[in-house]
Amino acid sequence: MASTVFIAKESASGEPRVAGSPDSVRKLAALGLKVVVQKGAGLGSQIPDADYAAAGAKLGTATAAKTADVILRVRRPTDAEVKNYKKGAVVIAIMDPYGQEKALAAMAKAGLTTFAMELMPRITRAQSMDVLSSQANLAGYQAVIDAAHVFDRAVPMMMTAAGTVPAAKVFVMGAGVAGLQAIATARRLGAVVSATDVRPAAKEQVASLGAKFIAVEDEEFKAAETAGGYAKEMSKEYQDKQAALVADHIAKQDIVITTALIPGRPAPRLVSKAMLKSMRPGSICVDLAVERGGNVEGAKAGGIAEVEGVRVIGYDNVPGRIAASASQLYAKNLVTFLETLIDKDKTALAIDPDDELVKATVLTRDGAIVHPNFGGPKDQKGEA
Repeated sequence: MASTVFIAKESASGEPRVAGSPDSVRKLAALGLKVVVQKGAGLGSQIPDADYAAAGAKLGTATAAKTADVILRVRRPTDAEVKNYKKGAVVIAIMDPYGQEKALAAMAKAGLTTFAMELMPRITRAQSMDVLSSQANLAGYQAVIDAAHVFDRAVPMMMTAAGTVPAAKVFVMGAGVAGLQAIATARRLGAVVSATDVRPAAKEQVASLGAKFIAVEDEEFKAAETAGGYAKEMSKEYQDKQAALVADHIAKQDIVITTALIPGRPAPRLVSKAMLKSMRPGSICVDLAVERGGNVEGAKAGGIAEVEGVRVIGYDNVPGRIAASASQLYAKNLVTFLETLIDKDKTALAIDPDDELVKATVLTRDGAIVHPNFGGPKDQKGEA
């Protein structure tokens, strides 16, 4: 019997994204799966119920989740929602598991098999499933658009009969997926762009986008990258040297965009109030890490704070600010991953616990927390 997939309407306040698109529904149906979409699930992403129905989905209420074999979500389900899912159901979402021991225990107790999409390994096979990249890419773009919207001056250089408007100077801190997209977007708008990152590989990437690279390039810098491609936390000595270089550079910038995040840890502080004070009045700073404590001193989650004469933008859920695009990409990430968990001949779930994608992302299974990073067992190598 074909498995049933339920695409839930998000219950979290301020979350307009949805875990399915008409295109992903068609792909799931093509795999032989039955798809039920909760009524109104896509409205925040400009997807009317009729579009899901036309793609082959049935429309249902939240109670339809009780019989679903797979539940697709954007965010981790609440305890009340967990109690509405049947034992043995598979739940796939951005789980935000760090520091959420009670929530993980509740999902394990309910007998759910849960997968955290943000733990997807950064390997070639999983590129099309990488939600951190798909959502961060949009966040980097939107950060520049938000900055330009608040900025009181034009971004590109303009030569007019009345005089020349100089190009805005934009400095991007962190050249990961979000940072690189911010660089590219700022360049498209005509800004003079510079960027910094502690990973040596970022230097070439920044230069390839036409931006100037700013960093203290010592021996510690040359070794500052994990095997997974993330930035390592740097020593206090390096941070002090880098801060001095950055402080001098920031004083000359119009817009600063910070994107630095280390998985499972509070966001590193990159910009102090003293640095902000050195910028000219009317300057803009966008903190994309504000939901993890922020890279910018004085940033406040959910809005714009004026700190030392600089407007610091700290919007929550930046990908959700362009929900239609974010949902489209996230739905593709989900359906590509779910396809690896399906036996195509039986059109039913067939999860291989030894698959590297499963081992990296599964949080709970068979009534227990199984991921080693969150209290699950470790093998002899300390890996999942």
